[in-house]
Amino acid sequence: MAELATVARPYAEALFRVAQGGDMAAMSAVVAELAQIGANPDLQAFAGNPNVTPAQLAETIASLVKSPLGPEAHNFIAMLAENGRIALLPEIGAQFAVLKNAYQGAADALVYSAFPLSADQVDPLVATLEKKFGRKLNATVEVDPSLIGGVRVHVGDEVLDTSVRAKLQQMHAALLA
Repeated sequence: MAELATVARPYAEALFRVAQGGDMAAMSAVVAELAQIGANPDLQAFAGNPNVTPAQLAETIASLVKSPLGPEAHNFIAMLAENGRIALLPEIGAQFAVLKNAYQGAADALVYSAFPLSADQVDPLVATLEKKFGRKLNATVEVDPSLIGGVRVHVGDEVLDTSVRAKLQQMHAALLA
């Protein structure tokens, strides 16, 4: 939803500026947790309850975060609760991650494999993919048996598909042409 992204952008940028001046890893962990908490339908229902005050909502959200919260994070949560912007937390988290990755020259990579991969298999694969994409990758591996064999990699809007399924589809298209 473009409207959520537009409204969330200044919040994500403000959090990123605060993180640059402090502990980027700690703020990143807090923002990721807040994004997960904000996406919870039960929290959304709680936030929409007219009997819940913004202070109660902020206190509840802060109590759900496992990472240590600094004063900036407490103020941020309170401000979102006061302005009725709790629904923005997932989008703020996503935009914060993009800003952090751009700052660090990295990108998130989603690797789909036909079979579970061990750490010994993932490490050289990620090293090869980093050379291919020209940046550091934060890889997440998911199993997709429909690939038959090989891997499919998503980095941002780029896709590298070396799966057996993709090769079979290419052969099928060539035979029909």
